[in-house]
Amino acid sequence: MLLTAYFAIIALLALCVGLEFTARRLTPPQSAPTAVANPVFQQFQSIFLQAYLLALWADWLQGPYLYKLYRHYSFLESQIAILYVCGLASCVLFAPFSGWLHQVLGRRRTCLLFCFSYSACCLTKLSRDYFVLIVGRVLGGLSTSLLATTFEAWYVHRHVEVHDFPREWIPSTFNKAATWNHGLAVGAGLVANLLAEWLHLGPVAPFLLAVPCVVRLSAKERFSRSCSEGLRCLLSDRRVLLLGGVQALFESVLYIFVFLWTPVLDPHGPPLGIVFSCLMAASMVGSLLYRLATSTRYHLQPGHVLCLAVLMAFFSLFMLTFSTAPGQPRPHDSFLAFLLLELACGLYFPAVSFLQGRVIPEEKRASVLAWFRLPLHLLACLGLLALHGEVSGTGGGEAGGGTRHMFGGCAVMMLAALMAVVSLFTLGRNDTDLRQEGMRGEGEM
Repeated sequence: MLLTAYFAIIALLALCVGLEFTARRLTPPQSAPTAVANPVFQQFQSIFLQAYLLALWADWLQGPYLYKLYRHYSFLESQIAILYVCGLASCVLFAPFSGWLHQVLGRRRTCLLFCFSYSACCLTKLSRDYFVLIVGRVLGGLSTSLLATTFEAWYVHRHVEVHDFPREWIPSTFNKAATWNHGLAVGAGLVANLLAEWLHLGPVAPFLLAVPCVVRLSAKERFSRSCSEGLRCLLSDRRVLLLGGVQALFESVLYIFVFLWTPVLDPHGPPLGIVFSCLMAASMVGSLLYRLATSTRYHLQPGHVLCLAVLMAFFSLFMLTFSTAPGQPRPHDSFLAFLLLELACGLYFPAVSFLQGRVIPEEKRASVLAWFRLPLHLLACLGLLALHGEVSGTGGGEAGGGTRHMFGGCAVMMLAALMAVVSLFTLGRNDTDLRQEGMRGEGEM
């Protein structure tokens, strides 16, 4: 597995570079010329991206070694599952409030709350006390909920209501953020591996590095987002409801995957930081393939790509039900299935983001997405609790057949997500809001 991981990261990074050059050659610039030439907008965009990407970088640093850290502290897998459940339950608790918390506290205090909760979450990893680690997971759920809403809502508010820039310029900023996000994720895995493995600083080192990254963030303004308006928008438009169902099913599976990939691969000795970078590079490949697929040369609609992404994710989870059979593990097959799942994620996120931008009003997007995340985290909690029950029933050791059963359940959830995608585009077959402009007559979604 050691050589496989290093070979995979080199091959995937080379593929990313090749696809990036191809995408730049085949796709026109997404920003309007006036946006590119506007120095005030460029400065505003740069300030936002510096803060947002710094927060994302700190978040990615925690990815590779969280499970490994808990195992380093000699906790059983059933105990680790409860820690993950606490984090997800915290997200369920705070998600409905995160969309309007800025209105109560103001933007500066909300950002400071994010910095405090995130830093405290990382610092709790220094303790071996189980209760302290549970508190850290609760703080992590709060900071995750704030990260998912605070920055995007602030940007839309400032862009439209303060600077009065055209709404058509908003996607250019989030496209840049998405592009940089994949690179940051790959880099975070490499840096985490450098600290934990090569410099022998242990699995807690990446968490400590994340602390100074978030303390630099600050804010000043206020938001006006309503939780009730988001719920009304969700219930009044069936397209939004189906899209929320797809997101809840797909992304809850990803949360379960985040818990399971380390115990599946770690016993076979791969460098976890390099493996994490491989997974993020596969996601970057998917994002680049999305840009190519939806270009004017290939004429695929985002809805088509979304269907393909969900189908690929289903196939990868189906593979994992066989590669994680008790007593007959096939780590190379599992690693390949994980890469396929991340490739599907790279296709999924830009496609679902495009559709959200078309069916959800910008002024209600933060609160609607907060409601989307409520069933998402709830499903992930239920899945991990089910795994905890199976592990406890086997005496608290390794999950064994529980891991295989969990992947089977995830495959069923992904199949349900595929049915929701089909229902969405059956409902909106002739809906121009669900289609990308400039691609007419290429068949119905």
